[in-house]
Amino acid sequence: MGSDALRSEGYYTLNDLSFDFKEYEGTFSICFWVYFVNSTTFPSVILHQVHDDVSESAPFLVISDNNKINVFPVLYLHEGASATCMGSWTEVPHATVDFEFPLEKWVHIGCEVCPNYIRLHINGEVVGEKSMSSLLNKESNSNNLKGITLANVCGDRNIVQGYVHNFEGFHTVSSIKDHHLKDPPLKLSIDESSVSEVEEESDGVWGIVGGKASCRRNFSLDVVLSDAFGQPVHKDNEQVFASLVYADTGAPVENTTDDEAPLLTSYDGIEFSSCERPSKFLLGRASFKLRISQLSSKCDNRLFLIRFCVPKLGNYPFLQTDTRPIRCISRSRNSKLSTLVWKKSTHALQRLNLSQSSAIEEVSLERMNSSHEEKTNPLMKRFRVGLDKISISVMTEPNLKQSGVECNSHVSTANQVENGFPESLDDRSLNEEADDSPSESSESTGERNSPSNNMESRRYPISDMTIFKYCLGGLAERSHMLKEIAISASDEDISALAYHVSHYSGCSHHGNQILISKRLIEDGTNLWMAMSPNKNHVPWERAVYEIEEKFMKIASRGSRSLSRQDFEILRRIAGCEEYLTQENFEKLWCWLYPVACVISRDWVNPIWNSISPKWIEGFITKEDAEASLQGSGGFQEPGTFILRFPTSRSWPHPDAGSLTVTYVGSDYKLRHRLLSMDHIYRSERITDVKPLQDMLLAEPELTRLGRVIRRY
Repeated sequence: MGSDALRSEGYYTLNDLSFDFKEYEGTFSICFWVYFVNSTTFPSVILHQVHDDVSESAPFLVISDNNKINVFPVLYLHEGASATCMGSWTEVPHATVDFEFPLEKWVHIGCEVCPNYIRLHINGEVVGEKSMSSLLNKESNSNNLKGITLANVCGDRNIVQGYVHNFEGFHTVSSIKDHHLKDPPLKLSIDESSVSEVEEESDGVWGIVGGKASCRRNFSLDVVLSDAFGQPVHKDNEQVFASLVYADTGAPVENTTDDEAPLLTSYDGIEFSSCERPSKFLLGRASFKLRISQLSSKCDNRLFLIRFCVPKLGNYPFLQTDTRPIRCISRSRNSKLSTLVWKKSTHALQRLNLSQSSAIEEVSLERMNSSHEEKTNPLMKRFRVGLDKISISVMTEPNLKQSGVECNSHVSTANQVENGFPESLDDRSLNEEADDSPSESSESTGERNSPSNNMESRRYPISDMTIFKYCLGGLAERSHMLKEIAISASDEDISALAYHVSHYSGCSHHGNQILISKRLIEDGTNLWMAMSPNKNHVPWERAVYEIEEKFMKIASRGSRSLSRQDFEILRRIAGCEEYLTQENFEKLWCWLYPVACVISRDWVNPIWNSISPKWIEGFITKEDAEASLQGSGGFQEPGTFILRFPTSRSWPHPDAGSLTVTYVGSDYKLRHRLLSMDHIYRSERITDVKPLQDMLLAEPELTRLGRVIRRY
């Protein structure tokens, strides 16, 4: 910083704003970003001018009560600015402009002061100017102009509450417009267009179903970090934290009577306190999937807020953002909200036959009902992401051959209840941060055949209450139920449970996870006992090779071995370092076993084993796939895609083991599509089907296979 410039970067309170021109010669310019909090009132003096020879200060920059910004002349320099007439500043000629000064928003202010004029800039543009030539004090001399300080003078009268950023002062007239573009401040906000599964009530309050694990529902939203110009800021290493607070006081909401955190988020099917699992920015955006366990009725009917903040960037109000007030209620108390949510689920059941150009919200219920009556094409499956209108159709291999390995032992059982599963293929939504509520899991559509006579006539030992609890439960509850059932239930009992859950939830993929549960638990238990007879932790370097051996046996038919990078992904999923505990192993196994089952199938095994081209380059994360498609020089060509197994889907999530295609869209945006084609395995009517790789390349959105660039 040279002697001709005064500069201070970063964020400061308005009280810290100060420009000290010790060698004042009648000309200077200043500029700064300012942010006023919501409680700020006007009129207010933003900057005072303080002279060495005057005991009192005079205003320099003022925001009046009628939303006018005023810049006053410098004391001593002009005849009208007499030091003995401090109360008559409103009568002094000054630069002024009508400007409705916004609260909780960054505004850039600049001022140029010369003996002949004063000029005001707002957001880089000249908005006001006043000539001072006629008022120039001809008798002023250098003795009168020893120095001047512009500062926000504290005192009882100063009620301005705000912050400043990147304030600069110059002894000459400088290009304020150029400084306006440099280093803009940041602001955290909620993208309200991203909010889903939230009902806005008549008073503007958000209505959210919360409470116990079997009742509360997921809702989602995105938080955006942008600069003052509205452009997203890439702070990909920064973490955003979410917390539940009271709307009236801002105090944290207490834990439930069961000592459960009031705000929860879900990763890999496990619920965590939101304070323990922050979300990271990706291209200036952080996505949240949340649940609320605390009810307003348990807290004197008070309203809540969800508060988001980025602690590493600073504890400032502009780096903190709140949702609208939230009324959290139980499912039984809000029939209206429940109806809306279930309508959305019904919609998901119907949307397979919708026109490719129709957005989800634009389809009437009558059209959905008529679509439900149409015959679906057994060769086709359509799936979307969010509200995307682009559908991809994937043809699938009709028959699942018996490979004689453990993973496929459930297939013969599945064939016994074949008629109990819907034969049509489903329209699936994919969001990489998995939504674990039953109403938002993968949904199946189309006609359902009635269950076979022998299924209905025999006694069913698993109660209706068990089926009901499974359909409504979260992933953790479902996992616990299946572990208990698998101990004593027969294969027929497991098949019957799979049929009924699939039938009542409308999603056969729930049934698929139930069908593999008995073998998954048995094989996992046996493998852990073999690795650790005393149930102690196992060195990772030794355990991983035994896990790989079991994986290759399940995946079958000369499956390729795992790479060092694959081992690293498995370690991350397990959440371990040098040693593998039983808890770590269970996390790993619940992800790896469904993947091995999918790889064993005829339509995936060839592309898994393919070396040239390498259709599936092992286990990779969503971030690795996106980084590979972006590259150092920008996005690759539209249509470039990568196949991967989502690391956020673990048993018993209905999408566990499914393949995902990540690709560059025609608009150079990254998209993710979930491939789920297992219904066709129970159909023996289709015999002539192309290989999966040929069908992928036949899609207009997918033109060429990309290469994975790993970051480790």
